[in-house]
Parts: sequence; structure tokens; C-alpha cells
Amino acid sequence: MSLPAIVVRTCNEAPRLALTLASLAAQDPRPEQVVVVDDGSTDATPAVLAEAAATLPLRVLRNAAPAGRSRATNAGAAAARAPRLLFLDGDTLAAPGLLAAHAALHDAEPRAIGRGETWHLRQTRLLRDPATLEPFPAAAASFARLPAAEHARLRVTRAMVAGDFAALLARAEPGHYPGAGPRRMHAVEMEALRTAPGCTALWAAATGPNLSVPRDAFLGAGGFDPALDITAHRVLALRLHDAGHPMRAAEGAVSVHMTHRAGWLDPLAALGWEDRFLAVAPRRQVALLAVFWAGMADRPRFPPDYLLPSLPALAAAARGDDGRDWDVPRRAIGARALGPAFWTGAA
Repeated sequence: MSLPAIVVRTCNEAPRLALTLASLAAQDPRPEQVVVVDDGSTDATPAVLAEAAATLPLRVLRNAAPAGRSRATNAGAAAARAPRLLFLDGDTLAAPGLLAAHAALHDAEPRAIGRGETWHLRQTRLLRDPATLEPFPAAAASFARLPAAEHARLRVTRAMVAGDFAALLARAEPGHYPGAGPRRMHAVEMEALRTAPGCTALWAAATGPNLSVPRDAFLGAGGFDPALDITAHRVLALRLHDAGHPMRAAEGAVSVHMTHRAGWLDPLAALGWEDRFLAVAPRRQVALLAVFWAGMADRPRFPPDYLLPSLPALAAAARGDDGRDWDVPRRAIGARALGPAFWTGAA
């Protein structure tokens, strides 16, 4: 079994990073290389990394000032030496078997992009340190109002990560963030990966963490686009798809995000990412992403004729001129109109 190098990007999340690294130390088989990019942390991250070096084969890169998620990850990928890369965030736990599942996928299908299941622990939102129950300063009052009896269900310790991960999974929920939208998106993406392997829109199921790729292909595609954050992983996945690297489910690879904010990072809240994405990939599939995501809402803001309930439906809508004016739902969600010529171009 050929194990991927694990690339972890982190910034000022030392207590959570300690738990993430503990989850990697508990993997069977154990990692052969873990590259951690400390993107300008000013907290106790160096001490956490020094301690973890006793149990993990760490290579640490440090930026004097934050360079951003994409640049930090690209630096970690360049420093890694395995033929495959597995990306993880510094606040995301690797469930038992995650590393082995990605390795098994790549051994069976060397050109594949591996997508694992991304779950979350919403109970950690208030806590700077989930092990000691130290709250974020801004959340101290909210934490103080919780009954003491509820504290136990909030805690995440190294002992739990290493010896009782099942208890954490029992508290976790599908989706990288809490909420109906992320949960539906997760279900739709995983269903497409499992049931529609030939779908041309599977690249849209890419995630930031719990994603594995061939290293040479990653570097050849230019890595993550430094001009993007929220969708940089999808731009990468589309480029890799174009180069013949299919997206596949890494079955059994589950990651658990220790949430740290109220709500979730809504890609429709600000559509500035779309102009950059369309500039590097002027595709109808790309332009339909926002419509696809908006359809996950309880009450979409456009007529039901424009709902795209699945990734195969997105791919089908992008393939041909079926008479629908896709600028109608785009205008409804605040995206700019692209004009008829765009919707009759290449999918």
C-alpha cells in the first residue's frame, strides 16, 4: 500500500491542531510523511508541532505572515515527497481508516482524485480548546450560559481521538458545516460519486480537506489558485478532470470538522469568486454551480423549472440548449447575466 503524504494547513488554531495531529498519529497504518504549513500563527502552534514531532514524521513550514490557504497548501504540496497528496485542515479530525482508504483508492485507480466524507462537530463552535473547554473570548458568555451537565458532550480530547472515535462520530453530522444546505450538498455529492461515475460534473464534488490527488498532477495543474479561497479546490478538480483524473469516493475516509463559527461559509453570500472561476474556466457547468447550490435551499428564489437536484442534472443542463434561459435563476440569486451566446457555447 502506497501512503499519501498528508498536507495540513493551519493558522492560530493550536489546541485544535493538537487534536488533528493526534488523529493522524492514531491512523493504521501510520503516516509516512506529514507536512504542516504554519501560515503565520502567533499562538502556541510551534509548541504543538514540537510535541507532535515525537509521534509523527513531521516536516514543518512556517510563514512569517499569513499567505492564505491556497498559497500555504501549495507550499506544503511542493515540500511533500510522496507520489500522492492528502489535504487536511488544522481543525479537522481524521477518523480511523481515513489514510488507508485514500491509499486503497489510489492503489486501485492511480489517476483518481479521492473525495472522502466530510462531517462536523457543531458542539465545538464555542470552544477555542475543545479538550479543556476553554471558550473563544467572544463566545465566553454563551458558553457560561450552558448547563454544566452539557459540558461533557462538548469535549474532544486526545484520548477520545485515539481510543474512542466512535463516540465522536455518534455526535457528528454529515456536512463540513452545520445546516440543511451543507447536509443536502454532502448527500447529493456523495450520491453522485457512488452512483454516476461517468458524470462530467463530479469535479464539483471536490472539498478542501479530505481530498487526495496525484502529486505530479497537482503541481502540473498549478495547485490551488491563490486568487481563490472558497472554490479553489473545485477549480483544481476541474483542471485535473480535464487532464483525465476522475473524481472518486474514497470509501471509509471520514473527516470530522471541529466547527468554529456560527452558520456556514455560504458560497452564495458573496459571488465574487465566480468571476475568477469563470475567467479561468468559462464553462456552462461552472456558471451553473451557483444555481445548483441555490437549489439546496428550503425555498429557492427561482422557478422550479430551474432546479438542479443532482450533479448529473447539472451536467445535463450544461450539455445542450434545452430552451431554458439560465440567466433567469442567476439574476434571481444575484449573479450577473451572461447572455445567450454563453449558454450555447462549450459545456
